[in-house]
Order: sequence, then structure tokens, then C-alpha cells
Amino acid sequence: MRIFLAPMEGVVDYTMRDLLTRMGGFDRCVTEFVRITEQRLPARVFRRFCPELENGGKTAAGTPVYVQLLGGNPYYMALNARKAEKVGAPGIDLNFGCPSKTVNRNDGGSALLREPERVHAIVKSVREAVSDDIPVTAKIRLGFNDASLLDDIAGGVAEAGANELCIHARTRLDGYKPPAYWQHIAAIRKKLDIPVVVNGEIWSPQDARKAQLESGCADVMLGRGSLCRPDLARAIRADQDGQIYTALSWEEVLEIMIGYIPALEGGNHKFAPNRVKQWLNYMRREYPEAEVLFQHLKRMKTLEDIKHCLHNWQVPKGEINESGR
Repeated sequence: MRIFLAPMEGVVDYTMRDLLTRMGGFDRCVTEFVRITEQRLPARVFRRFCPELENGGKTAAGTPVYVQLLGGNPYYMALNARKAEKVGAPGIDLNFGCPSKTVNRNDGGSALLREPERVHAIVKSVREAVSDDIPVTAKIRLGFNDASLLDDIAGGVAEAGANELCIHARTRLDGYKPPAYWQHIAAIRKKLDIPVVVNGEIWSPQDARKAQLESGCADVMLGRGSLCRPDLARAIRADQDGQIYTALSWEEVLEIMIGYIPALEGGNHKFAPNRVKQWLNYMRREYPEAEVLFQHLKRMKTLEDIKHCLHNWQVPKGEINESGR
């Protein structure tokens, strides 16, 4: 099996990709989407979204990072795919899954799932624009309001020459509400001669096995689950290899968070405090201690205050309920 890190907009930037791939278990990452309009973007834009381009298109741990493009114009998507290749992208990923209303209103993301022929045209245009040895992958949902066009969408992606298709097992209408409908992917996977990757609602090694079984896919993509549990990819790989695995303790996670601060200090200080809070907010699902810490620092304004809090943090007695870890 292969395990991929999902391209979560505003969440999984290069600092988080670096941290999670250092944890181990991932075979590939994808950048946050580069919005493509009617222009050819300069190299600096691709390098801003993917600093890993300066390292051969890989994270420090050696994990390849594909550049993701989002847009509705086949010509400009192709033009910018060619530019991304020129600056060193090891692969191009096409976003047809983003459910954001703003993105959808501006002819991008899952809005295109209502027009399978346009999805096909974009994939075909990009595939023809880049070298044969540059993989072109696509990420879709089951559909916009329902899955009635899934056959046409997925078949069009494959026919257009994509090397791989990732399917988030929910529609745009479903958003991120559970459950994920992994079973809808099974019939599509049997019809396609390219690899299909299952994504959505994978929070544990057990979820990964169930997603694989119901979808028929060998490969999985992890999104929010890898933020709630930084070692999830490693745990899934150990489980599939039949190995006993001990999950990270809260104390170990706290040390990882402290180690994350220096990476943020080199970036945009305006947004850095929110990145820590955002990550801690995700971890509340897995670690009860994270809930207490989040409530304590959620109103802190500076990274320095947050860093001081993390370095000196001790859980107040009585604030972890008995159902916690």
C-alpha cells in the first residue's frame, strides 16, 4: 500500500508537511492549491507554495511533493502545469474536490464535477502539456450534489491520461460530515486501469483497513486524521505489516509541538499563532489533554506567549475527565 498526505488548504503548508513526513509513513504529499486564472504565474509563486522545489521537490525526509493546481480553464491550467514542471515539480495534481463556496463560485474545485467534459478537457490539456515522465494526478469527490456523474467523471479522468485518481468519498453537498461512502468507489475502481486512492474519514488503522475493504483500493490518503494523530501514517503502516505499534503519548506530542515552533518563527508571524491553535484544535479529537491546553492558550496573540505556555505547560489537576487517555 501507499499512504499520501492530503492537500488541506490553509492547514498543511510546507512546515506541516516537513513535520509529518519526518514522523514517517508517507509516500507522497501534495501542496495547497495554486489558484490558476487567465495568466501564467511566475516561478516565485510555485516556490512560495512549494519551498521543497529547492530540495528537488522533496521534503527534508525525502518525501516527494506534487504541486496542486486549481482552475477551470484548460489552456491556462496546461500553461501553468508546464511552468510548474520547469521549476522542478516532480508531479502535477489537479484539484476537482475543494468544496469551498468561494472557490466554487469562481469556477474551481468541486463545481467542475457538474461538467465531466470540462474535467476531462483540463486533465487532457495538462497531460499533453507536461513531459511523459511527469505524473499527472487528480483529486475528486463523488460528485457535486450526488454521485450520479461519478462514472463519467472518473472515466474521463482516466481516458484523458491521468496517472492516478484520488476520490474523497463524499459529495460536495456532504462537505466533511460523516460518514464517508467508501463503498461507492469500489465499482469505479474495477472499471479503471489506473490506480485509485481512497480518501475521507480515516482516523485510525482500523478505519484504513475498512476503507480499503469497502473501496477496493490499496492506497489511502490521510487528511484531518493525520493532524489529530501525527503518527497515524506510521501506525497504519505498522498495522498493515502486522507489527505491534505504540501510539504517541501526549507528552511526546507536546514535545513535537514545541519542536514545530522554530519552523513557524521563520515564516509569517501574523498567522503563526493561529497555526498552533489550529493544530491543537484538531488534536482535541485524539488527546483529551489537548482540549485543556487549547482552552488555556486560545486567546493568546503572540507566538512567544504560546511558546512559553507550551514549554511550561502542566495539565491542571482534575481537568482531564476519566474517559481520557
